[in-house]
Amino acid sequence: MSTALRLVRKVSSTRAFAKVAPHVVPVLDRAVHRLTRGKVLPSARMLPAVVLTVRGAGTGLPRSTPLACVPEEAGTWLLVGSNFGRPAHPAWTANLLRHPDAEVSRHGRTIAVRATLLTGEARTEAWETAVRFWPPYAAYQARVDREIRLFRISRREVSGA
Repeated sequence: MSTALRLVRKVSSTRAFAKVAPHVVPVLDRAVHRLTRGKVLPSARMLPAVVLTVRGAGTGLPRSTPLACVPEEAGTWLLVGSNFGRPAHPAWTANLLRHPDAEVSRHGRTIAVRATLLTGEARTEAWETAVRFWPPYAAYQARVDREIRLFRISRREVSGA
């Protein structure tokens, strides 16, 4: 593991990072992603990432959120609703609970996906995978009383127009 990656893991586990990152990282990611027509996502330089677009739980309007993802061997991805270890669930998780059919943008491609909230043994196994992949998730969970929501997203077929 590179020194830079070790440093990022250490810094991203801190409470200070949790206070600042939600106001900086998504804004920067969204701006660069838009300017490059979906080809570049700055946070993906350290971790695999997608831009999730899902309808808002209350409004039904499309909401786009850059997120780190954990690729799985089966071609699925895990999305971790850590909210950088802040007390509340991130809004995108409520959106997925209400509207599980969504899209992700990755490397300039848009992929139709379906999200499944993981519970029980499936969640336990996926959580272990996520923490092995990005150990700061364990620090985030230790800081909050809520169980961090964990989703598996998989490709879905879209019927023709």
